[in-house]
Amino acid sequence: MRGFFVSIEGIEGAGKSTVLKRLADALRQDGYQVVETFEPGDTEAGKRIRQILLDPQLKGLYPLTELFLYFADRAEHVKKVIEPALQSGKVVICDRFMDSTFAYQGFGRGLDLETLYRLNEIATGGLKPDLTVLLDLDVKTGLGRNRNTGKADRFEQESLEFHQRVREGFLELSKDEPSRFVVVDASEPPEKVFKEVYNRLLERING
Repeated sequence: MRGFFVSIEGIEGAGKSTVLKRLADALRQDGYQVVETFEPGDTEAGKRIRQILLDPQLKGLYPLTELFLYFADRAEHVKKVIEPALQSGKVVICDRFMDSTFAYQGFGRGLDLETLYRLNEIATGGLKPDLTVLLDLDVKTGLGRNRNTGKADRFEQESLEFHQRVREGFLELSKDEPSRFVVVDASEPPEKVFKEVYNRLLERING
């Protein structure tokens, strides 16, 4: 039996990793086998790619270089982590997947979306999440959260306008595929956010 693939998306500071961990714990308590993963960097090759992508000293990295690094990471990730877990019937929860590429490199950097879609199809072999949870949050709030935790990677250094384009991109993507996306207000208290996401996830898994 094929498993179930969930991606968690959102701008910087939206709370993706926190929600992911709580979802995984709750699903395990309910008897599901769960794989927690993330992009970029959750393979041996991916760890090295991640170092380049997030290095604050590489702020001027050419957008196409950045793009191909993400797709290289994703191709390895799908083959080594996600597909094997799905084939064994597990629930895979991924912190960022293809929609981050469309939002950051497409809407944020201005790269052609049709090209991104075609390249993503090659990198993933056509794999898409069964459910994508978009944790939507005001940009200033999200960046402020990350500053308070001391996070300062290459994307943290981008302009407010860049992050606003990314947020708008995520929302546009959610409108294009309403059957795949669940949009959750990430400014709500953490417990309320988690419960809404978990209930919507169980509806999809059991539906």
